[in-house]
Amino acid sequence: MTQPIGLPEFLSGPLPARAAVLADLDGCLIAGDRVLPGVPELLDRCGDRLWVVSNNSTDTAEHLSARLGRMGLGLPAERLVLAGEETLRDLQRRRPGARVALYAAPPLVALARALGLAPDREQPELAVLARDTGFGFADLAELTAMAARGLPVLLTNPDTFHPGPDGAPRPETGALWAAVRAAVPDATASSLAKPAPDLVVAALARAGVAPGEAVFLGDTPETDGRAAATAGVEFVLLARPLARPDGTIRTQEIVTC
Repeated sequence: MTQPIGLPEFLSGPLPARAAVLADLDGCLIAGDRVLPGVPELLDRCGDRLWVVSNNSTDTAEHLSARLGRMGLGLPAERLVLAGEETLRDLQRRRPGARVALYAAPPLVALARALGLAPDREQPELAVLARDTGFGFADLAELTAMAARGLPVLLTNPDTFHPGPDGAPRPETGALWAAVRAAVPDATASSLAKPAPDLVVAALARAGVAPGEAVFLGDTPETDGRAAATAGVEFVLLARPLARPDGTIRTQEIVTC
């Protein structure tokens, strides 16, 4: 049984001295547009040893770095490993210039074009589904038809939700894919996002750190914990903070097996 701990408890132990400290983003470092308690100290303690490893599939690293900077968190794009961006970069390496039916927010669409991928919903070679808040019924019908005829689909992340600042679930990419699978139950998709280890492995490689020299901070055992375990990295489960009606943060007490 794993007991979640608060960030101050983590900071009081020896683990922040590891050669690399990997951390999930939402629910660990920020909640919406709020920086969570203890995070500025975490940045001060870890400096360039802190890496964000997130299933974020809305932002590019450059876009997210700028947003975090406005929140007072100086995290350069080079230390942000994001599922949406990594999916597109991996696709470009494997299939340069591929025609892609891309369902994604504007930052990822712009990145796809910059990488030489060709957004194309008329004659696509494959589809990529990201967290797209503009995704509508016409998009759902279109993607469902593609899945029904067996077009390969990449999910930028399989999460059905992520917790909002108040703890309420916010729909994620996996929820959109679940709608497709409700109509095409045998539809399949692949993903390099957590719980797969790919993002963790990528962060370790960029940091030049062996798995045993790192630690991973996350708030979800099913995704963060499994990704860390598969990559051979020690995992610390952080208690998930919630916002009170007055805007202050409290800690959600959860215990997972």
